[in-house]
Amino acid sequence: MSFGMGDNGVRVGPEALTFAQVVDVARGGAPVTLTDEALKLIGDSRAHVEELSLRPTPVYGVSTGFGALATRHIAPEMRAQLQLNIVRSHAAGSGPEVEREVVRALMLLRLRTLATGRTGVQPKTAQTLAALLNAGITPQVFEHGSLGCSGDLAPLAHVALALIGEGHVRDAQGVLKPAAEALREAEITPVTLAAKEGLALLNGTDGMLGMLVLAIADLHNLFTAADLAAAMTVEALLGTDRVFAADLQELRPHPGQALSAANLRALLGDSEIMESHRGPDCTRVQDAYSLRCAPQVNGAARDTLEHAELVAGRELASAIDNPVVLPDGRVESNGNFHGAPVAYVLDFLAVPAADVASMSERRTDRMLDKARSYGLPAFLADDPGVDSGHMIAQYTQAGIVSDLKRRAAPASADSIPSSAMQEDHVSMGWNAARKLRRSVEGLAQVVAIEILTAARALDLRTPLRPGPATAAVVAKLREAVPPPGPDRYLAPEIAAATEMVRDGSLVAAAEAVTGPLS
Repeated sequence: MSFGMGDNGVRVGPEALTFAQVVDVARGGAPVTLTDEALKLIGDSRAHVEELSLRPTPVYGVSTGFGALATRHIAPEMRAQLQLNIVRSHAAGSGPEVEREVVRALMLLRLRTLATGRTGVQPKTAQTLAALLNAGITPQVFEHGSLGCSGDLAPLAHVALALIGEGHVRDAQGVLKPAAEALREAEITPVTLAAKEGLALLNGTDGMLGMLVLAIADLHNLFTAADLAAAMTVEALLGTDRVFAADLQELRPHPGQALSAANLRALLGDSEIMESHRGPDCTRVQDAYSLRCAPQVNGAARDTLEHAELVAGRELASAIDNPVVLPDGRVESNGNFHGAPVAYVLDFLAVPAADVASMSERRTDRMLDKARSYGLPAFLADDPGVDSGHMIAQYTQAGIVSDLKRRAAPASADSIPSSAMQEDHVSMGWNAARKLRRSVEGLAQVVAIEILTAARALDLRTPLRPGPATAAVVAKLREAVPPPGPDRYLAPEIAAATEMVRDGSLVAAAEAVTGPLS
């Protein structure tokens, strides 16, 4: 699956967005355009809503209150105020500010649901949301406020608040300012909400879905980097690559396992270090699990990721609102806003993120232990005792892994009723998404420390040389991190290695030798 950045912007219509389009808009700032089909569908559904609003019979979301207050029929002269009130009252988030890329993903995904013509908003409302994205205006959204049911209510309300020219936003330069000021500077006219629009802007799973798509993009890269780290450590510890043979993997035909093992074989090809201990004089019977079972763990992580992609793909093709406007003009209540499908896979992904990191930390520890590293100096130190080498880098890994294990506990198993027991079961999918983002970041740091340590160990195996692929990775790393020597300030080296894992440059260095890795 491609996550590359496009050059021509993203056309938003009723069809599903791709993973790459979400990443391009969220991270790359790609411009968006509503298609003619989308504008027609929006206009048609708006006409249905306006006709229904004239009827004396109450229609939920059009002429009634919301949630536990849905039994009250709202008089026509109060309906504009009703829509304004729901946005203001639901913009009740608190805590740290949510990242720009998450808010942009949320905005794009809400725009795409509006483009299906199932929400009943005015065309101008959808066009204004697109204008905010294109102007680089990012509403200020906060960490806490969504229960992942009835949608990501508070986060989406903060976006809707900016649409009406209230609240605060960050402009294209990241400066925090009142929304009214930013819209005026961008020559964007705030929206005047009409019947149903406030609810239509709030009732979606767009925040948790946006974070899922971004995490999937990151984990594709990180699981390949984890294979790279494992290969370098197997090589550095004089391990065997025979266990990665294709015929052995076929005995347990999980697709992710086969891909991971193929990566390891490619990365370890033509290694002088590996060849140095293949003879009959080698007394090693089998390697520790953290080396031998890398394809099984990293492969299972890939298979979990594939399931998450399946769910995310379905969600990208969904129109989430309550009530929805159907093609025949009916406005029907439903439960599609419940975040369980997304929440579950967000929680699932936190488990392999923690486990892949845990195995990575165990391999790092083996390289630092003189009793298990087969000839490497203690802690890979220049002068053990005087120097500590990478001793504390492994402590950092251990601290992160402990945190990731706690984050692997599911948020979606929890539910706290709200809205006077009308909303009596919620998904907590937003919380699952927030902790997964931290898990992804932690995994990047742990894998980076293993690669940093393995590169040092491979250098210490001189005059034996690593294989061309792993040697290319070491060379790339050495552009930012010096070769082994006496103790030095290690934090900047960890940060540099982490950035090279995040941006894919270390995997790219290996692929320049091996060809594309999975």
